Amino acid sequence: MAKRDPYEVLGVPRDASADEIKSAYRRLARRYHPDVNPDDPQAEEKFKEIGNAYSVLSDQDKRSRFDRFGTTEETPADPFFNMGGGAGVGGFADLFEMFFGGVQQPGRSRAQGRNGEDVRVDIELTLNEVITGAHRDVAVNRTALCEACKGLGTEGGTQPETCPTCKGAGMVSRIQQTFIGQVRTSTPCATCRGEGTLIKDPCKVCKGHGTVMETARVGITIPPGVQTGQTIHMPGQGGEGVGMGRSGDLYVVLTVSDEARFERQGTMLYTWAPLTFAQAALGDTVEIDGVDQNYDLEIPGGTQPGDQLIIRGAGLPPLHGGKRGDLVVQANVQVPKKVSEAQEKLLREFAELGGEPNPKGGSKGILGGIFGKRK
Repeated sequence: MAKRDPYEVLGVPRDASADEIKSAYRRLARRYHPDVNPDDPQAEEKFKEIGNAYSVLSDQDKRSRFDRFGTTEETPADPFFNMGGGAGVGGFADLFEMFFGGVQQPGRSRAQGRNGEDVRVDIELTLNEVITGAHRDVAVNRTALCEACKGLGTEGGTQPETCPTCKGAGMVSRIQQTFIGQVRTSTPCATCRGEGTLIKDPCKVCKGHGTVMETARVGITIPPGVQTGQTIHMPGQGGEGVGMGRSGDLYVVLTVSDEARFERQGTMLYTWAPLTFAQAALGDTVEIDGVDQNYDLEIPGGTQPGDQLIIRGAGLPPLHGGKRGDLVVQANVQVPKKVSEAQEKLLREFAELGGEPNPKGGSKGILGGIFGKRK
């Protein structure tokens, strides 16, 4: 039987946050746990499916691979029956935390380090850069390891003292009797606040945090075809992790600046061309300003107001490569606000030759202008 979409299994949208995914997993795991449903033969399979889905969506790398390729390139671990490590152990721990408030895995210390924070920067691009792509060097404010203490947080870089309460584990445990037997549960150590170590002489530079703020220059390559709101994810370019903690990620949020002469719809661009009545009626060649070059556009005779003329390949490229879209030019036929007597005479002759009614507007000579308003 084919594996279902993990988002569908957990009933969460594709943009769900980590907290939303974890909440959905806990709710469903409680509902379908085999011990809670001893008379339901389908519960165990459903429980496994929920666990597999959570093992994919709770792992950032696996979730990213699934979002891009529709697969994780490996079979997700069973969170209940796989006790060997990896995602399975994480899912098992989450399950027991759900029922019993936390579980300390043997030989695994919580005090392994601190993850660095994620950082966001914003970049604004022009339409021309959407065509060509761009490279930007941006200033990123992020944390870096304190050189004075080498990230240890102690003055002089000496090793922190092991917490006497938790013996460096960062957690304190107790035995709890449950419906599946005795379970060792754990909570963060109150003495060291889960760190596993105590710093009695904090570093004067970083005040014991192990990190300081820095401004780094990061080169960012932006591909052609991007749109406003799209994000470039750069793993490990955020704040630096402490100890065994991983570095945070950098998220580059893109905005494409508006240009009044264009309206964008995906790879298509829309603009307009002001035409005189004579140009629209007789036809002409006009110059159209494109994004990266100008184009000579043939206006066919008899062009009507609002007609759309297309310049192929003058739009924008798609994000992942391919042919550029088109530039659609709308004909805006302009009517003069004032005409001379000679122009008026010609327009009346034009109407007469075309069998049209003689317009009542326009000038009627001096006397007509004076007496024409009296009734």
